[in-house]
Amino acid sequence: MSQTQRQLRLGAIIQGVSGNMSAWRHPDAVADASINVDYVLDLARKAEQAKIDFLFVADGLYITPQSIPYFLNRFEPITLLSALALVTQKIGLVATLSTSYSEPFTVARQFASLDHLSHGRTGWNVVTSPLEGSAKNFSRATHPEHDERYRVASEYLQVVKGLWDSWEQDAFVRDKASGQFFDADKLHTLNHKGKYFAVQGPLNVGRSPQGRPIVFQAGASEAGKAFAAEAADAIYTRQETIEEARAFREDVRRRLVARGREADDIRVFQGISVIIGDSEEEAEQRYQQTAELVTIDKALEYLGRYFEHHDFSQYALDEPFPEIGGLGENSFRSTTDKIKHNARERGLTLRQAALEEATPRPSFLGSAQQVADGLAEWFLAGATDGFIVRGGTPNAFDDFVEQVIPLLQARGIYRTEYEGDTLRENLGLPEPENQFAAQRGQQIVA
Repeated sequence: MSQTQRQLRLGAIIQGVSGNMSAWRHPDAVADASINVDYVLDLARKAEQAKIDFLFVADGLYITPQSIPYFLNRFEPITLLSALALVTQKIGLVATLSTSYSEPFTVARQFASLDHLSHGRTGWNVVTSPLEGSAKNFSRATHPEHDERYRVASEYLQVVKGLWDSWEQDAFVRDKASGQFFDADKLHTLNHKGKYFAVQGPLNVGRSPQGRPIVFQAGASEAGKAFAAEAADAIYTRQETIEEARAFREDVRRRLVARGREADDIRVFQGISVIIGDSEEEAEQRYQQTAELVTIDKALEYLGRYFEHHDFSQYALDEPFPEIGGLGENSFRSTTDKIKHNARERGLTLRQAALEEATPRPSFLGSAQQVADGLAEWFLAGATDGFIVRGGTPNAFDDFVEQVIPLLQARGIYRTEYEGDTLRENLGLPEPENQFAAQRGQQIVA
């Protein structure tokens, strides 16, 4: 498929008020956005009117008084998206849920149910829970090691996909005249016994309207990329330059081929923030206004979250970023590696690194035309299949929908109508074959 034939894909983040950790203080902010259902409904309607592919809900399982304010009080993703499924028609609904602190049967059932509620618009962002404190909320003595979490996730997803294949698409005949409710030949029992899980099945929910929910993987570590190549339909990542992003996407696609998959069986999404003004200068002013809401104390707390809630207040603010060894490797590994590398390469002080991390300069900042041109450049260069967008200020997402998307549509790289009814159709991904039906077909041929 040529670059001109490809269509840009877009997701929208639901994660409290747009902007940085202190954006709830902004004059235009809805301070309780993370728990305000009317705010979320309004965002969902705007995103669907703009033909955005999906809404993406991030999540976590551990908080402290120092956590980001909108993490302290927010909706559970499956519950929220179940509500949104009933007031939207086309937009995808992607929920984050951990493989480290849940059971495969329950999760398979939850996402299959949400997929039926939404008529095939569900996605699961598979995470392994980076925060070590999560163990304290689930009767665990310790948090699993980084690579071990991915080994668990690999088997976990194998089980979930097997459960999603419990029923073939036409298994439920419901023939009132004959009394046959289902075709027993199209029911499949998993009987999984592995290193981490023993799950019999079958699942007590029929096959997903889109075959299976879309599987997302977030992260850029080696273990994360390997997991994505093995089992994901989409990957949520972030690179700083077109060159780095293109290399990342090409790496992931090569890994798919090495696994026996097609390179185009995955969609790579760059996570971005945007700030739009009538000019680049006005956009910069909006950025600075939001950045100034964060105090240095709050910035240090925010930085500490990535490093297992490490207390950075013990170090001198205006000396070089402290040497903290391997701290963070068992939590947000790719993020903490990048923070340490960036501070070392650029010679940042702790104050500079903390403030910069608390309010990262938006990936795309400027006029609507500048932002649209930037997105198009990344996309047409093969650096990404799309973007997952969050506003860099409380008003930025509205500006993006109203000003940037029409420019992308005018360039012919973004849809004016949804292509299909399911998330899988709108992402241009093939429907997976039921693994048990495929095996049965092979046996019949043999």
